[in-house]
Amino acid sequence: MYKRILLKLSGEALSTKENQLDPAILASLAREIKEVHAMGVEVAIVVGGGNFIRGKVAEKMGIDRVQADYMGMLATVINAMAIQGALEKVEVPTRVQTAIEMSKIAEPLIVRRAIRHLEKGRVVIFGAGTGSPYFSTDTTAALRASEIKADVILMAKNGVDGVYTADPKLFPQAEKYDLLTYMEMIQQGLGVMDTTATSMCMDNDIDLIVFNMNECGNIKKAVAGEIIGTRITKESKK
Repeated sequence: MYKRILLKLSGEALSTKENQLDPAILASLAREIKEVHAMGVEVAIVVGGGNFIRGKVAEKMGIDRVQADYMGMLATVINAMAIQGALEKVEVPTRVQTAIEMSKIAEPLIVRRAIRHLEKGRVVIFGAGTGSPYFSTDTTAALRASEIKADVILMAKNGVDGVYTADPKLFPQAEKYDLLTYMEMIQQGLGVMDTTATSMCMDNDIDLIVFNMNECGNIKKAVAGEIIGTRITKESKK
């Protein structure tokens, strides 16, 4: 169903209580991405850094907001390199591009080069967020998806299988949405992603699919157009 996708991963989804980067999770993720890659789908990835540190957490420790956000950006680069290593173990060609130049370990972010990598069948992993403080990795995902003209953002959640009327962990009676528009999401204050990211997706007419990363095969199902999780669009497609 989709030719070019952007997969948004949270840093926490790569970790367990024992390991900030869990080898089994990375290996499973790499196998799933390999299956999607083998279908001829062009794959880009944006990953968060919450398994190491979040800017907001660092700020609460008394660190200046700008410095704290840069710390969070560096954490995303660690995760990007870990995903790259896992993918290359299963023989999937990759490139890491970072919004903050780190020439020893990754390419600088150059959108045309990223698109060329995708066209050549390489998975492109974007690290270091937008390169600027005050922006989340949700906004990074929306920005990169817009830049590379991705067909969809696949937002992989850790243990949550879609968007609900309320937090299903606190309110077991909460109901799951199958389809939503961005305006409905904003009006109902569902908080799937921040408002900057939401506006960017809406303005560029990029679909968003929120699904559970912990269920094996879900990435492939989403790419193939199977109904999983919650699909969010600019216009109602019910």
